[in-house]
Amino acid sequence: MTPTILVVEDEPAIQELVTINLKHAGFLVVRAGSAEEGESAIRAALPDLVILDWMLPGQSGVALAKKIRAAERTRELPIIMLTARVHEEDKVQGLEAGADDYVTKPFSPKELVARVRAVLRRRAPHLAGEAVEVGDLTLNPATHRVLAGGIPVELGPTEFRLLFFFMTHAERVYTRAQLLDEVWGDHVFIEERTVDVHIRRLRAALEASGHHERVETVRGTGYRFRGA
Repeated sequence: MTPTILVVEDEPAIQELVTINLKHAGFLVVRAGSAEEGESAIRAALPDLVILDWMLPGQSGVALAKKIRAAERTRELPIIMLTARVHEEDKVQGLEAGADDYVTKPFSPKELVARVRAVLRRRAPHLAGEAVEVGDLTLNPATHRVLAGGIPVELGPTEFRLLFFFMTHAERVYTRAQLLDEVWGDHVFIEERTVDVHIRRLRAALEASGHHERVETVRGTGYRFRGA
């Protein structure tokens, strides 16, 4: 469940600085030196967040941000602009293009990592690495433990990821295809019915505590996790 960050930056020294600090903070990093390389990386496997320079060779970072926001597959993808353009009108333009945050160069690597975590908490809470609670059901991604009323619940890795996603997206209905994209990754090609198998395993693991009833089947659509 380690988040993957795509760094689109054409200056090798800055790309290396950002990469080292993100890896030290526990993230996986994919690098791109241009908007075109960034697009290719996104097509290959959807990252969890993009750090995007404005001034890139060829297509600009702002243009790429607009493309990301315009496509259904990527419109929810968090973006942080990292740029030397410091004027207020530049920041406004970057945010209006779809950036979630705007960091100017020179920058503090520690602050950048903090901003990455903050954006993930807002946009993708299941990737922020913080413990979540629903009733007396607690899941801690750092320790990979689940407790129901203080009693440990044993889950396989896929069921753990599935429960974490459900708990951080309670009350929303997801189709099997959406769950595959969110939990398995949109670059993994497996049958949608695989979701049903893991739902059954998750319910079985939660049955002793009664929390299996939170995993609801929405007929003709998919599944929902009841938070109340």
